Amino acid sequence: MRYRNVCLESFGYTLPQEVVTSDDIETRLQPLYQRLRLPEGRLELMTGIRERRFWDRGVMPSEKSVESADLAIAAAGIDKKYIGALIHASVCRDYLEPATASTVHHHLGLPDECVIYDVSNACLGLLNGVIQIANMIELGQIRAGLVVGTESSRQLVETTIDALNRNESLTRHQIKSAVASLTIGSGSCAMLLTDRELSQTDNRLQVGRIRANTRFHQLCHSGQDEAVGSGMQPLMQTDAEQLMREGVATGAATFAGFLGEAEWGVSDIQKTFCHQVGSAHRKLMLESLGLDPARDFSTLEWLGNTGSVALPITMAVGVEQGHVAANDNIGLLGIGSGINCVMLGVNWQRALVESNSPPLAPTHVDVDDELPLAR
Repeated sequence: MRYRNVCLESFGYTLPQEVVTSDDIETRLQPLYQRLRLPEGRLELMTGIRERRFWDRGVMPSEKSVESADLAIAAAGIDKKYIGALIHASVCRDYLEPATASTVHHHLGLPDECVIYDVSNACLGLLNGVIQIANMIELGQIRAGLVVGTESSRQLVETTIDALNRNESLTRHQIKSAVASLTIGSGSCAMLLTDRELSQTDNRLQVGRIRANTRFHQLCHSGQDEAVGSGMQPLMQTDAEQLMREGVATGAATFAGFLGEAEWGVSDIQKTFCHQVGSAHRKLMLESLGLDPARDFSTLEWLGNTGSVALPITMAVGVEQGHVAANDNIGLLGIGSGINCVMLGVNWQRALVESNSPPLAPTHVDVDDELPLAR
């Protein structure tokens, strides 16, 4: 997929105030840790994740998605009359129906003619939304569009802690499938795309590449379909080690096609942003693609894995903190359970980012002896 008339114009993101450290989680897991004689500090050592964040109890995804979308619109300074599509693309949503996009659309006051719907594809939802809006802009159907999502991790993490403590038959080996769930964090992000005539940045989306490797669709799965508004108590089972291996292999195959589509070599990519899973996954992914870790930017250490918003928030924070320079070619490298892969190439010129609070500076951690995690 190649694009001539699409710009990634602005970002808006929202982060929770409540910080939950890996030490906090281990304190709550003391019954399990004592029974299995697990060493303290194991969770951060295995994942590279120091902390993650939770929304206040009762917060609905649409509430934070409205905040993030408003910030993206304000950053761009665009008249809402030009926004012809709104896609809500996170795993979490208010209810099974109506579409969470309906609530977000109403509170944003977008035009009645705006196309609205939800998209769900694990950690790739927002990147899929970018492709769909980009296609509509490229075809001349709309002038601008928003993709937004909000992930809420409290229910998953707390349900996982409770299940691990209650099941006294679990062994060290058996708990591995639940560890990935303890890395999940909350966050919200919106991306506004426009045509080049409307754009103030000329941050051109140039190429996209997708790949499905669904032979491995069972390596990571949740329970039955539930929405946040139902008071869900989710559990996930993840074969993290195999998911990492197969995900990176899928990523490598996608990356080869991505370079060909973009007519880039590896050296033509100045900066990268990847899905944030854990430090072992990040290290292996970059090594497998021949990419310099110094050109990559991570937030996993202090945000954890925020699902579909992980890559967009990481890019937003990265450009906000000056990681990207004018005329950099940027690779957005997304891999999600399923297994699915989306990679996008952007030529960057100017940053337009707004958030509801200044983020902490991320600390990069490289740990050689880790359990690979993925979602």
